[in-house]
Amino acid sequence: MRAPSSLLDEVLPRFDAGEVHELWVPAPPAVVFAAVKEVTVREVRLLRPLMALRGLPRFLTRRPGFRPEPSAAVLDAFFEVGFVLLGERPGTEIAAGAVGRFWRLVGNAPVPVRSREAFLAFAEPGYAKAALAFLVRPEDGGSRLITETRVVGTSPDATRAFLRYWRVIRPGSGAIRRSWLAAIRRRAVRAG
Repeated sequence: MRAPSSLLDEVLPRFDAGEVHELWVPAPPAVVFAAVKEVTVREVRLLRPLMALRGLPRFLTRRPGFRPEPSAAVLDAFFEVGFVLLGERPGTEIAAGAVGRFWRLVGNAPVPVRSREAFLAFAEPGYAKAALAFLVRPEDGGSRLITETRVVGTSPDATRAFLRYWRVIRPGSGAIRRSWLAAIRRRAVRAG
């Protein structure tokens, strides 16, 4: 019997850049999945400092940037700045995505896609489509927590621009993801 495809396989089966991080959590999958949805901006220790660094050009040009309330759930904060829910399998998996010109120092606000269908249909050249997912699986009396990020350009020039940007920001992006996983783990262990 074949395992069902992941939500990311459904929305971005082909991608130009990707990253996967995972860890084992000594808590049941339901508790871990709840922590995925509930972990706050404050709990993800590297999120605010690294996003502030990324937002420095916006600050210098006096444009609003990503400044979520510290007590907000991280996923909710992302939904408020242009990410859209791409799907959820309750207790197991959740995916979100955004479309934008992420490589621009300014003028990089996400395109307002408001649904999974709009995300899938978006094909205007010059942009990138990014998707992020969390997957929770039972493993060894606890849970395997996996986060995956995928990005695809909508045109060759957008892909080249994004890949140049990715080489610069990938270490910080990975650090945020690992910090996010650690925060989820801490919350799940406290709750479990």
